[in-house]
Amino acid sequence: KNLMSKIIIYLSTIESLVDKHLSWTKDNFVSLSADPCLTVIPPCMNEADRFSLEALRHIHKQLDDDNDGGIEVNESVEFIIEDMKQQQTNKHSNLHREDQHITVEELWRGWKISEVHNWTLEDAVQWLKESVELPQYEKNFREFKVDGNTLPRIAANEPSFMSMQLKILDQRHKQKLNLKALDAVLFGPPLRPHHHWLKDFVLMISIIIGVGGCWFAYIQNKSSRIHISQMMKDLESLQHAEQSLIELQSRLEKAQEENRTVAVEKQNLEQKMRDEINGAKREASRLRELREGAECELSRLKYAEEELVQVRMALKRAEKEMQSDWSVPEALQMWLQLTHEVELQYYNIKKQNAELQLTVAKDEAEKIKKKRNSVFGTLHVAHSSSLDEVDHKILEAKKSLSEVTACLRERLHRWQQIEKICGFPVVNNSGLPNLTASLYADHSWVVMPRMSVPPYPIAGGVDDLDEDTPPIIPQFTCNHPLHKPCYTS
Repeated sequence: KNLMSKIIIYLSTIESLVDKHLSWTKDNFVSLSADPCLTVIPPCMNEADRFSLEALRHIHKQLDDDNDGGIEVNESVEFIIEDMKQQQTNKHSNLHREDQHITVEELWRGWKISEVHNWTLEDAVQWLKESVELPQYEKNFREFKVDGNTLPRIAANEPSFMSMQLKILDQRHKQKLNLKALDAVLFGPPLRPHHHWLKDFVLMISIIIGVGGCWFAYIQNKSSRIHISQMMKDLESLQHAEQSLIELQSRLEKAQEENRTVAVEKQNLEQKMRDEINGAKREASRLRELREGAECELSRLKYAEEELVQVRMALKRAEKEMQSDWSVPEALQMWLQLTHEVELQYYNIKKQNAELQLTVAKDEAEKIKKKRNSVFGTLHVAHSSSLDEVDHKILEAKKSLSEVTACLRERLHRWQQIEKICGFPVVNNSGLPNLTASLYADHSWVVMPRMSVPPYPIAGGVDDLDEDTPPIIPQFTCNHPLHKPCYTS
């Protein structure tokens, strides 16, 4: 049943096409006793000319609205606007020229001498692809060998030729081909667009600008990468400086701990010496009592000799004790300890500021490093002033760390020398609150803040801190004749 229905539909389609062809032939051929191809000049030379003449007669009838046998200018203009859907132009002048009334014979003669009539197969295919923009029918054109003499049949929209031979079934494509063929047959080949040198010049300038922009972006990207790598090196040197400062601080704490240990040992040795001197005194008193209570002269002499030895020993100990009893006034020791603590306070503030600058520089460098991972971020970094700002921050942080390190080195050396000269601990003390309460207890005014310690320049860079930093060793001099004796474990 499906096959029969398809056959019936196919037969009905063929029948309708045959009817249309018969009606088209009936409308376009006038029943004359003579052959139309023999009445025109130049006459038809082959079958293709016959089909072209029939198609041109159909087109002439389509344009001749008043059926007076000729095409007037107003009819051409109306056909261009209404049927071909184009705006009012001077296209009708290509058809009429000096003739205001075009007959079929004049239309045929104009067609035979036109440029489109002499088109080859390749010209027709090029017209199909470029002007009509239907390249999918190129194979159909080549199979039927469509040339310029075949275009009137397409312009006349001959049903059997369009559907059966060219195999164009889409109505929209048929209409587009029909309008384009009418335009080419009646008004000549489509005009090629003029070559615009200005557009080419603008395009060339745009290409040059684009290439230059890409090259500039590449150079900027490369320079920014070099700059960022240098900045990363500076940041690494800052990290090394920070590590050196931390190690130096740990060494300072270790030295302070050793100072405290030495002070405790010194107190223990002094107490032991005092105990020995007191024991010698008690032994001398005991011997004296024994000597006084002895009945024998020999015993008294023996006891006297022993007492003399004990007295000599006591004198020597007393002489040493006398030397060790001299000390710098306690107030001077407390004032020096207070000075050390105040200076330590301001050093800690300066150190915190330097560490804060280092943290800010690290954060800015990390942001730049993240932006560098993308192309637009790299371009933005290259064209902005953020790299210079980060460099400035890194240099400031490096300078601050150098100043703090130099200040720490100078301060350690200076207080070591003070402790060696004075012979008592200054770094190890009771703390700033206790010292302030002790020294300013009788005064009603408050201690004013002191100026921060000025920076001390160093000869080398920050990376050389570990090489020329003096060892931190607690030392107390033993050579001064008025100092207390030093004891080492």
